[in-house]
Amino acid sequence: MFPAKNMKVSVQDGPVDAKGLKRKVLVAEQDFAVGDVIYKEEPVVATLDLDLEGKGTHCSYCLRHIQKGMAIKPEVDRLGSVYCSKDCQVKANVQSQKLLFSTEPYLPPELDAGIVGEQNAEAREKAQSELANFVTSRGKSTPLLAARFVARQVALETVKMIPGQSDHAALPKVCEEGNDYGLYDHIERLRFVEATVDENEVNMLREVFKTALPGLETAVNEEQYNLWKGKMLYNVFGVCYNGGRDDKPPSTERPEDQERTRTPYGTSKQVGSGFYPVSAYLRHSCSPTARPSFSTGTSELHLVASTPIKKGDELTVSYVDTAQHPDESADDARRRRRQELARGWRFKCECARCLEELQTADVAAELAEFGVERDESKVERTAERLAQGAAFPAAPTGAADASMGPD
Repeated sequence: MFPAKNMKVSVQDGPVDAKGLKRKVLVAEQDFAVGDVIYKEEPVVATLDLDLEGKGTHCSYCLRHIQKGMAIKPEVDRLGSVYCSKDCQVKANVQSQKLLFSTEPYLPPELDAGIVGEQNAEAREKAQSELANFVTSRGKSTPLLAARFVARQVALETVKMIPGQSDHAALPKVCEEGNDYGLYDHIERLRFVEATVDENEVNMLREVFKTALPGLETAVNEEQYNLWKGKMLYNVFGVCYNGGRDDKPPSTERPEDQERTRTPYGTSKQVGSGFYPVSAYLRHSCSPTARPSFSTGTSELHLVASTPIKKGDELTVSYVDTAQHPDESADDARRRRRQELARGWRFKCECARCLEELQTADVAAELAEFGVERDESKVERTAERLAQGAAFPAAPTGAADASMGPD
């Protein structure tokens, strides 16, 4: 079962879209009062904002703030990552960091016998440095999230050869144990948007894999990488705790090119971002029934009820800051939130609040001005076929094998 029963929510068919496909929505499986924690979810992958990475102030795995002088620093790490605990360091190493940014041999001595490490040390250092420089120079988290996502898939297979490593590589417990329908099958159903990918981006990642262990480069190709990056762009949440921060450098990019995450506090307040496979099914509303909270000061997401919720109600969150700021009029606040939604998630918001504040004709005119006239998100072709009741194997598909429209 996905999600696991203890999360007290389910994924169900929602409204039918223009193509006749039912959207997937997250629904409450019991009543909740305002302030109740509906569920808790750990990210599959997470990353600090790049301006914080390498500063020694936050854990590169759980994103916790670290007191001065208390950070655990690896001897070699291309990103300058630090950790709040040995447990976080080990988990990061096993799941992705050792493969992507460490000179530590990817396989233990009894399996590698020093052959790969000795032959590829210089090439591996060069490949990792190029990837690290690319990530940090762009200042965007999505390439790093996508790289870690692929690396974690690789780790799930390689740890089977290494005794004692499987617990550190294990995915978050969001599926019932013994369920043959795996987590990645559910991720396949998520929406995505077209991602802009540098011409050398995939080759850099493949070279990192190849120099760590020849043959690993086959784990990723351009089509698959584009797809996963598009899913990160559409589905990640911003991690914001203790009121958020005020020192994030302003973006120098055009507004339509800026990176956005789902957070009601505004992307500028976050310390990092994470990909949460259950919470990814939460649809947006400008008057949401729930909100993401990071009250532990880490990347663990707590979904908290914002309104009284009855069993069977759809759960929604706000992807953007919907509050009216002191220097804004009501019209300015509405335009800002709707413009952010159009730029970040490529859809026109037609939630109850937007329709109440605007006449239908005004909604269409405003979104045309923003450059969005329909939902431009996509679902994989396999997911569309399954939604139509056809039986097809869940083989990896890419952006080229995708369909317009919501999931």
